[in-house]
Amino acid sequence: MTQGLLGVAITGRRAPEALALIERAESYGIDAAWMTGGGARIDALGVFAAAAQRTKRIKLGTSIIPTYPRHPLVMAAQAQVVAQLAPGRFRLGVGPSHRPIMEGMGLKFEAPLGHLREYVQILKTLFATGKVDFSGEYYQAHDSIAEPVDVPVMASALRKGSFALCGAEADGAISWIVPRGYLRDVALPAMREAAKAAGRAAPPLIAHAPVCVHENADEVRQAVREQVSNPRLPFYQRMLVDAGFPEATKGVWSDRMIDEVVLWGSEARVTARLEELLGMGAAEVLASPVPAGRDRDASLDRTMRLLGKASLARRR
Repeated sequence: MTQGLLGVAITGRRAPEALALIERAESYGIDAAWMTGGGARIDALGVFAAAAQRTKRIKLGTSIIPTYPRHPLVMAAQAQVVAQLAPGRFRLGVGPSHRPIMEGMGLKFEAPLGHLREYVQILKTLFATGKVDFSGEYYQAHDSIAEPVDVPVMASALRKGSFALCGAEADGAISWIVPRGYLRDVALPAMREAAKAAGRAAPPLIAHAPVCVHENADEVRQAVREQVSNPRLPFYQRMLVDAGFPEATKGVWSDRMIDEVVLWGSEARVTARLEELLGMGAAEVLASPVPAGRDRDASLDRTMRLLGKASLARRR
């Protein structure tokens, strides 16, 4: 059995719902709980501050929080709270999000990799040393905190340039719906080459993928098309085209794309797909459950139980 962690993406319209899912994930033995932030949805950092008081072991991470709406010092102020309440358990994942989303909020979306590089540099410096004195092209940051904090700063990555940025600067790269062949042949080599050029060890890759423990192919594909809309966004389309799926430009999931990107099927088949991602070099698989079939609650629970079982087996 290969080494690595298994995490689960937590969703919920209300904080109590998200908290209950985090507690369930811990009770099942899952290694990590992750949440996405952005827009007006419930704040992941606020939920994690509460979860830190109600859990003991499970790691907590953001995947991701958009950078443009929050200055890095504001992000640092919020992240410190979770880090101090859950020592050694919190990981901060940030990313630029997407032009249609940010401009839809009235924000300028320019030079996303340049912005992200400075953002990560500011956070890492502040967390590692307790102070930052940074004057960049996009950000100014001059401040100090009570003491350094243990918060790995990870970043989103979809294409070669962002994976290279993570290899050179971040404490990890977090992908999403990236085909395993692209992760193996493009992402991991880019991270390793950039890390070597920067004189540092390559950081971990968190492979974030939809997961559905369900055998009916038609029901799985229907659920994915209903619940996972990302191929409509340009960054995802370009990555999927680069990975060998020209049909991605249509903005909808083809059966071929689903079968490559989504880890679905029986417990044995999904476990094998998880092992494949870890075996090729991912440090962690972050599973976004896709409930399928008539009983969506039971489908979600089946996927979470599989992740818990696999996590516990890996720790034995």
